[in-house]
Amino acid sequence: MFETLSDRLTSVFSSLRGKGRLSEEDINATAREIRLALLEADVALPVVRDFIARIKERARGEEVSKALNPAQQVIKIVNEELVEVLGGETRQIRFAKNPPTVIMLAGLQGAGKTTLAGKLAKWLSADRNTPLLVAADLQRPNAVTQLQVVGERAGTPVFAPEPGNGVGDPVEVARESIEHARRNNHNVVIIDTAGRLGVDTEMMRQAADIRDAVRPDEIVFVVDAMIGQDAVNTAQAFLDGVGYDAVALTKLDGDARGGAALSIRHLTGRPIMFASTGEKLEDFDLFHPDRMASRILDMGDVLTLIEQAQRTFDEAEVEKMASTMASDEDFTLDDFLQQMMMVRKLGPIGNLLGMMPGMGQMRDQIDNIDDKSLDRIQAIIQSMTPAERANPKMINGSRRLRIANGSGTQVGDVNGLVTRFFEAQKMMRKMKNGGGMPGMPGMPGMGGGKKAKKAKKVKKGKQRSGNPMKARQQEAEREAERRRRQEEGPQETPQLPPGLGGGQQPTLPPGFGGPNMPDLSNFKFGKDK
Repeated sequence: MFETLSDRLTSVFSSLRGKGRLSEEDINATAREIRLALLEADVALPVVRDFIARIKERARGEEVSKALNPAQQVIKIVNEELVEVLGGETRQIRFAKNPPTVIMLAGLQGAGKTTLAGKLAKWLSADRNTPLLVAADLQRPNAVTQLQVVGERAGTPVFAPEPGNGVGDPVEVARESIEHARRNNHNVVIIDTAGRLGVDTEMMRQAADIRDAVRPDEIVFVVDAMIGQDAVNTAQAFLDGVGYDAVALTKLDGDARGGAALSIRHLTGRPIMFASTGEKLEDFDLFHPDRMASRILDMGDVLTLIEQAQRTFDEAEVEKMASTMASDEDFTLDDFLQQMMMVRKLGPIGNLLGMMPGMGQMRDQIDNIDDKSLDRIQAIIQSMTPAERANPKMINGSRRLRIANGSGTQVGDVNGLVTRFFEAQKMMRKMKNGGGMPGMPGMPGMGGGKKAKKAKKVKKGKQRSGNPMKARQQEAEREAERRRRQEEGPQETPQLPPGLGGGQQPTLPPGFGGPNMPDLSNFKFGKDK
């Protein structure tokens, strides 16, 4: 959603890099480009004015003028102000001291309240809560049925005493749901209320009556992030008519410009608490202003990626894979398939790469990534026998044809997979042996491998340099030293005084003199050997 804004801001900051000092003209030009980028992203004009004024004020201050790298300091200022516009700190749910905690969802029809109710229930269940969904939208056709289907997918019970489709009193349903939750030990109640295609008096009155009947701990205004500037007007109308404590943004994976997210918090004073980014029930989480600001500025969102991995991966699987990587055994196709399946659990590959810093510059390549290619790789590996997976070298031409037919692919696809696997296997061996990739040490916990175990200490001495020029210089110095010694000739052995070896020389033992003494006249030492 923030791709356009992110691209504009990234290009603005790239022009600042390399400048040792920022002039007043540089600051004004940067502020002007940021203003245009925000306006193009449908950010409300009052928000843009305040945002630019704060950036200019801080950019002209001492924190930039005395900074070693002024351009990076300006980026830091924009990041901090962007976090502030988005809400500052992450807003958490306020749970009631005496359960159940009542969460009321309000918003226009089509904003995604019913789907978000199921996502919220699944998200709460993962944290050992026992939520209850309440079908209080009795106006929209089949709204009750839709909530029951969503509740079944989320594994959450639904309280729906009325059939809906215009039949039943939503206020009474909401009131009865509280007692039902207490009797059945549900510590969270999520009430799905009715919406309209536009703001009207009847909808506001009904939402206010439900609010007064159940006195919710949290009223969450659900807004479609794709409706642009109109989201701010709707948010203000609900704030005046019903009131709410926080905002939930839906459809953040859409192609809208995202100005609503940057405007609602500033104009209404209510924080954004939840973000819904896809159609799956798992595509839901708390809204983190600092992480969203980092993604807008193409700094990545590694923390979210780590948390997503922690929720997805089983600890036993991770430990098993780590032990396999640390063992002396070769990396097999079974290990490769297991790693690939673990990564697939995290979601589309493009979304994962989008969370890495600097990936905004490769957005076109990321968008072209086809997850179906991973499905083809899985089919090829699973069409192999256990022996072929353990030892791919045995896969000859006839076996490759059989594997291609069994996986519904071409022989060329099998050849490509096997070739890439051998390259990966070779790299894994280097990393285990401590050789690794250029400039990188051996993998932690993997020791030095067989080569390192056989390594012996080398006696220190004058070594020949790897630099050709320095090696020639060393050789010339050695040759000059040899010539000097030859010119000086053999030196006379000094005579020691009596009592210290002088006078009469001792008789050598047998074998060290006379006819038994070996001839050492032709014996050479060192490099002359």
